[in-house]
Amino acid sequence: MKIVISGASGLVGSALCSGLAAEGHGIVRLVRRQDDLGPNEAPWNPAAGKLDPAIVAGADAVINLNGRNIGEGRWNARIKKELYSSRLDATTTIVEAMAVAEPRPALLVNASATGFYGDRGEEVLDESSSAGDGFLSDLCCDWEAAALKARSDRTRVVCMRLGMVVAKGGALARMLPLFKIGLGGPIGSGRQYWPWVAMDDVVGFVQFALTNEKLTGPVNLVSPEECRCKEFTQTLARVLHRPAALPAPAFALRLALGEMAEALLLASLRVRPHALEKAGYTFRMPRLEKAIRITLGRAN
Repeated sequence: MKIVISGASGLVGSALCSGLAAEGHGIVRLVRRQDDLGPNEAPWNPAAGKLDPAIVAGADAVINLNGRNIGEGRWNARIKKELYSSRLDATTTIVEAMAVAEPRPALLVNASATGFYGDRGEEVLDESSSAGDGFLSDLCCDWEAAALKARSDRTRVVCMRLGMVVAKGGALARMLPLFKIGLGGPIGSGRQYWPWVAMDDVVGFVQFALTNEKLTGPVNLVSPEECRCKEFTQTLARVLHRPAALPAPAFALRLALGEMAEALLLASLRVRPHALEKAGYTFRMPRLEKAIRITLGRAN
């Protein structure tokens, strides 16, 4: 298949490019450079709304992962604006190019996040659950709404609501230094649910979505194994043969990180992959301990 990817150099994008290329698909990476392009690269300028429709014309799928790292720095007014614009500008640019491309792309897979649901405590959440409150929920709602404008009788749209991706980078990499020296532990109460997914299943999901027309609209991309923060940190410590007895107090995190700590670390999201299970997807790595061991090269 011909697959066009934005955000191809990021954590998820890099893994997807490798996984899809290994399956024999032709990958076109959207890049902001206008010169010195590689053989599988195409230029665009999402901030200016510029993308040649010919680049996406006839694509079997367009995968949009573009967006500033949500966990990079305390959320102030400037960062919030960049988090919004980096996602909405890119999505709108892609959707507008798809609308006039001939033939029109068959599928748009657009990134989103389980942050859509907000802090919901013990409530079980699936794709039919309402949006939550707060900045992250509003961002996800607007992001998905922009992507869904591409939906037509010729184009299917899937919004993948990603949980924490267990991979060599990202959130796990930020936790490792403290845990490796035995200073890790639960965050806040440790009772909040942390939805997660192995990188292998992010790749597996996209491969599954390419041909499975049952998948449309929002899809929770999370493991079926529920996990509270305390269980996650204990599992990571066990894999590293370290203790996990030093909690990070919620008040200290709020002081240091403000609203970001509340949304990304302290919120409880008991999210279920209902749409994926209904569509018949078989998770490649549904167990957290195995996912962490494989990721860190500590199979034993």
